Amino acid sequence: MAIPRECKRLAEVDFPIAVVSKHAAREKSIRHGHPSTLHLWWARRPLASSRAMLLAMLLPDPCDEHCPPDFREKARDLLAEVQGKPGPDDLDLRGGLLKFIGDFANWDLAAHPRYLAVGRGLVHAAHPEEPPLVVDPFAGGGSIPLEALRLGCEAFASDLNPVACLILKVMLEDIPRYGPGLADELRKAGAEIKAQAESVLAEFYPPDTDGARPIAYLWARTIRCETPGCGAEIPLMRSVWLSKKGNRRRALCCQVQRPDNAPPRIEFAIAEPRNESEVQRGTVSRAKATCPACNIVLGPERVRAQLGEQRGGADVVFDGKGRRAGGARLLAVVTLVSGQQGRQYRLPEDRDYDAVRTAMQRLAEVAGIPSRSGLSAVPDEATPAGGGSGAGRAFSLQRYGMMQWGDLFTARQKLALITAASHVDSFQSAPAVAAMVVGRCADYWSSGAIWAQEGEFVAHTFGRNALPIVWDFAETVPFGDASGNWDGAIDWVARVVESGSSWVGGAQVQAADATESPLPDDSSQIWFTDPPYYDAIPYADLSDFFFVWLKRALPGCSALRDPYEPENRLTPKTREAVQDDFKLAGGHPKDRAFFEACMATAFAEGRRVLVDDGIGCIVFAHKSTEGWEALLTGVIRAGWTVTGSWPIATERPGRLRSIDSAALATSVHLVCRPRPDNAPVGDWAGVLRELPGRVGDWLERLQSEGVRGADLVFACIGPALEIYSRYSKVVDAEDREIPLGGDPEAIDPYRRGYLAYVWESVGRAALQQVLGQDEEAGGLEEDARLVSIFLWTIQSTNGANNHANEEHEHEEDTADEEEEDEDSPGRKAKGYTLIFDVARRFAQPLGIHLDDWEGRIIETKKGVVRLLPIAERAKQLFGEDGAQAAADRIEKEPASAQLSFFPEVQAESKQRRGRRKITITASDESISENVSLTTLDRLHVAMLLQSSGRANALRALLGAEQERGPEFLRLANALSALYPRESEEKRLLDAMLLAVPR
Repeated sequence: MAIPRECKRLAEVDFPIAVVSKHAAREKSIRHGHPSTLHLWWARRPLASSRAMLLAMLLPDPCDEHCPPDFREKARDLLAEVQGKPGPDDLDLRGGLLKFIGDFANWDLAAHPRYLAVGRGLVHAAHPEEPPLVVDPFAGGGSIPLEALRLGCEAFASDLNPVACLILKVMLEDIPRYGPGLADELRKAGAEIKAQAESVLAEFYPPDTDGARPIAYLWARTIRCETPGCGAEIPLMRSVWLSKKGNRRRALCCQVQRPDNAPPRIEFAIAEPRNESEVQRGTVSRAKATCPACNIVLGPERVRAQLGEQRGGADVVFDGKGRRAGGARLLAVVTLVSGQQGRQYRLPEDRDYDAVRTAMQRLAEVAGIPSRSGLSAVPDEATPAGGGSGAGRAFSLQRYGMMQWGDLFTARQKLALITAASHVDSFQSAPAVAAMVVGRCADYWSSGAIWAQEGEFVAHTFGRNALPIVWDFAETVPFGDASGNWDGAIDWVARVVESGSSWVGGAQVQAADATESPLPDDSSQIWFTDPPYYDAIPYADLSDFFFVWLKRALPGCSALRDPYEPENRLTPKTREAVQDDFKLAGGHPKDRAFFEACMATAFAEGRRVLVDDGIGCIVFAHKSTEGWEALLTGVIRAGWTVTGSWPIATERPGRLRSIDSAALATSVHLVCRPRPDNAPVGDWAGVLRELPGRVGDWLERLQSEGVRGADLVFACIGPALEIYSRYSKVVDAEDREIPLGGDPEAIDPYRRGYLAYVWESVGRAALQQVLGQDEEAGGLEEDARLVSIFLWTIQSTNGANNHANEEHEHEEDTADEEEEDEDSPGRKAKGYTLIFDVARRFAQPLGIHLDDWEGRIIETKKGVVRLLPIAERAKQLFGEDGAQAAADRIEKEPASAQLSFFPEVQAESKQRRGRRKITITASDESISENVSLTTLDRLHVAMLLQSSGRANALRALLGAEQERGPEFLRLANALSALYPRESEEKRLLDAMLLAVPR
């Protein structure tokens, strides 16, 4: 028999969070054969978390009295095949199922025949009548429907975006249909395409006269210095480094030549520097260009204007005699030399430019030939306008003259892509699979690709979810031996095909708007989706980069069109669920309200297509409390009841945006059921009584699984919603409805909203854990509570709390490239950060007034609150001289600097061996007697004394604090546990605590 409606699923009672999180986070480093390497798609869900959550939703809880006895019996027999037969009672069986879910989340076991058989057997035992249908209306990269196929389910995958639909078609239809043999056919066809393409393109990539083979060309866009009397051509370079490998460090050396009656000329030589100090700085930063000849800086508006006249400046400009006259400048050529290890670098020669000029002439001929699809050979579709505060901020192309998608590619890159795309239909079985190869090539064959100096490879265009200007770029030889070449693209796709042997059956893929599902009522058993998040990723605009090439590779492909606006030449924008104020829908901006309305409608559609005894899951990874409130309101109003909430680590540790901030490392999986039409009305007093205990229990459970900080905060919303969403509505004693969200600073519950009480419960539970008592009244001062809750919130689930401004190397396929534009952030200030909205939600109910601590403990700019590092507090606590000494002490190496405690104490400065030393006359006793400061202030004083080496003063202060009471040491121990492991503050605290008299 099927699972009764009353029976709870495993996902509603328990889940192996830590084990699945470990496997999900590990997937970020898995390459060959992983479906994510088939073709780029942004923010894919890990297969591990998708597979594990699906299993947990599909299987009944054996401890539930309504669990079918047949399932228990079959489950015991199946589990015995991989882990030994579970014990006799139902708790043993539940533990065995959870262990299997955790084990099967391992990528290494995803295609293991025995684990596959057990996984599918368990699903069949739970659903013996027919395979359950799994629906994902925001299918994107296809992780959820793919795992549904792996488990033997049926799947319906839809997406509004044509590029996503093509990826889904290949992964969910073509690969399961043709099997691993498709990989052999792809490799054979790929070799034939390469041979044909090489014969056409070889003259544009000639070998060196000494037999060396170029594998990449390193270019810079250029502008002219506008200073009177100068006029030098400025090559725009972020860095002059070529290679930073320890045994092969190479860099360009800039030399200015000043010929008579002509502008200065910038020439280069290749040097072998021993360290950074021997290397010159780049010429451009944040759209400001510095002329090497006169050192004058051109502002962003002039840089943009000049590049705009060059349509972005990716191509060379030649004069009437065939000589380079402007445009892109070749900086160096990367070669492979027979008999020599590693990459070699040489300066450009005339024949390098001759090959480019020949390619430009050929491209002009090709561009004039009508294509079989009726499209221009070179993509002439418009690039996104960009700008604004929404999703459009990810684009700066048009500001630099790249008005058409073809402007993003050099002439040779365009020829190579045109040639590759024209041969896709020679792969007869599944030409869409070959089109994936073209898409992968486009990611590397553009002027947005960079040369990764640390690893000496061409890094792909999409190092992050944006298309910014890239000043100096790398042009790979498409059929050479460098990263991003044709052979590599074929191999990546073929390996995914080979790994697809475990994807049985096939899914139905359809282009569809999630707000208008084509499915009938009550047609699916599982509704599982990862929806978009406001303006986080502009999927449609980003995917146009690939769309313009894919539709030329597959003319007439029904998947590559806008099903709602046939005249649209690009991917659908009008109906896309995204917050982007630059776009209109129905004559109105696609603002926050538009996005939230789309989500509410999509959630209602999910409820409609799900059977009454079905189960849903919605993945949230949004870090704004306001965003959560709006989306969760849509979930509840759509008729869902939240029955489970599981945070799973899905982000790679140490990524740039997570350092020193509360960026989420987990995605919260909200498990939902259709709310019965006869759901009762809830009593507010009863709901409020139940909330603190539920939150406290959940905090303890999640912390035991390694969940920390902001991830823990947002994960607590789930169990809080279990209380609230089981009712049709919640009302107070006067029958006023208590909404989910509201004004967190209001007093009345019906105005304040339920989630404000959730945040208050989380904050109080956190302070109880951190400080050991309820800090509502009579405890430590506000500033201590503020710092404690702040540090508690920024703790990292994945253990990757990094200290400020840590450097990260590029990783192929996951590189993070800083946008070189004046709108991008510069080097960030030191300290830890929280979104103001999060800080405010905690502060208000805990009696913390943020305004009172502005400039003293925190600093707020552009909606972000920064906790001031201890070095920046030295001025407040020690005066001007002491602040400088403390900052030197903390930020550089420990030294014997002396610190003054009071601003009025006169310090005597003198230079000794180039280092500043402060001498003070204040006595140690006067330091210990200052009682006007808060406990946190005195703790910071002690830390700075520890830093300065003032042992006597520190002992005096610690002795006074022990006499005063336990608060000082209690706070010190609490903050020591909260500061990141490698932070300077933790080092000072721990050293100071060792000096406490016993």
